[in-house]
Order: sequence, then structure tokens, then C-alpha cells
Amino acid sequence: MTPKEYDALVRQLSPRSPIGKDTALAFVIGGAICTVGQLISAGWQSLGLTQADASAATSVTLVFLSVLATSLGLYHRLARYAGAGTLVPITGFANAVASPAIDFRAEGVITGTAVKMFTVAGPVIVFGTAASVVYGVILCLLA
Repeated sequence: MTPKEYDALVRQLSPRSPIGKDTALAFVIGGAICTVGQLISAGWQSLGLTQADASAATSVTLVFLSVLATSLGLYHRLARYAGAGTLVPITGFANAVASPAIDFRAEGVITGTAVKMFTVAGPVIVFGTAASVVYGVILCLLA
């Protein structure tokens, strides 16, 4: 069987993806996560925090809730249902760091949790940092 024939066979036998349903679920769940974040921010502001302090407290709260949901196995279930809607930046990033750390905790704190923690998120951090340095240099040269 040639690679083209195999590819055609796989396409024929694979179930069709419900793209409309998946997109709608991602939109609704992602929007719900953002709405929860906005409600948390409003709650922090009602307790007397300034906008800047409430934003920081909201970020910390969302990271905590995401890691808690990941450790309880709830984030994975939600992600299977909502797909890309759970990739809302801060909660998705917290899940990407916490999930491998939790999966490899049996291997020990150093060789398991600490080593595997940045398996998924590490490249994002490295390239994000590198891009910010390049952007900063360009900005300094143009200013």
C-alpha cells in the first residue's frame, strides 16, 4: 500500500469532526472562563482593591483554581468537552504546567515533578522570553 492509498483509507475510515459544534463549545466555555475571571475581578474590587491589585489577585486566583481543577481531574474532563475553549491563556498555561508535574510526582520531587513541570510550558516560556528580548531591542533602536 502506498502512502497516498493509506492516507485515502484513513480519511475514509476516520469519523468526521463536528467542527461547528466544537467551535461553539470552545467559544461558550472559553467565554464562561473569561466571565468567571471578570466576576472574580469585580469581587476583588468590591473588597477594596484597586484595578491593578484586583487584576493581579484575579490572575493568582485563576491560576490557583486551574491547578486545583487539574489536580482533581476536572480540568481534563472539561478540556475533553470544550476543546480549545480551555486554552484561555492563564488557565490553560497553569494547566500545562501543573498537569505534567502531577503526572510524574511518583518519580520524586526533583526527578519527577520539577523536571517534568515545564515539559509542555517550557518552550512557551523560552520563546516568549526570547521574543520579548528581540521586541525590546527593536523598540530601543527605534525610540
